[in-house]
Amino acid sequence: MADTITIRTDAETERALDVLTHDGSSRSAAIRQAVLEAAERKERAAAMRRAVLRMPLDEPDGIDLAAEISRDRDGDR
Repeated sequence: MADTITIRTDAETERALDVLTHDGSSRSAAIRQAVLEAAERKERAAAMRRAVLRMPLDEPDGIDLAAEISRDRDGDR
C-alpha cells in the first residue's frame, strides 16, 4: 500500500509543478517522477565520487602549480 505525503508549496514550487504538469501529468505523478529522478541523480553522483576516489594517483611530476600561478601573477603586476 502506498503512503500519502503532504507538502507545503511556495510560489517557486508551484511554478515548478506547473512546468512538470504542463504535459497533462497529474501533480502526484509529476512529484513521484521528480523524486525518483532526484534519487537517481544522487546515486549516480555518489557512484562517480566513489569511482574518482578509487582512481590511482600518479607520481607527482615535480611541478608546483600554485607556485607557477603565483609567479605568473607577480609578473602581471
